[in-house]
Amino acid sequence: QVQLVESGGGLVQTGGHLKLSCVTSGTDFRRNVMSWYRQSAGSERELVAKITTNGVTTYAASVKGRFIVSRDNDLDTLYLQMNSLKPEDTAVYYCNLKHWINGDIYWGQGTQVTVPS
Repeated sequence: QVQLVESGGGLVQTGGHLKLSCVTSGTDFRRNVMSWYRQSAGSERELVAKITTNGVTTYAASVKGRFIVSRDNDLDTLYLQMNSLKPEDTAVYYCNLKHWINGDIYWGQGTQVTVPS
């Protein structure tokens, strides 16, 4: 059974930083493409960053240069380092796994990030 558990969210002032973590289990982590998504109130869930099995990263234009996605295959953990945070980064952040065998998609429960304006 694949499980994803996010942590690290919180309240931070504009210009601050946070580091999110997503611990996975039930799968061979290193074989899966991993992503971070976010969803703010009244908006659809959007892709923030993605990292492939060999470490290639892509970012949404709105976070490029501020956020860094990384993975530790020994710890089965995905990270998102968020710097220079802005009020528009306020959202629930979700960890996403695309299973390497059948392409099934799995989500974590989400972690709230709030940057007051």
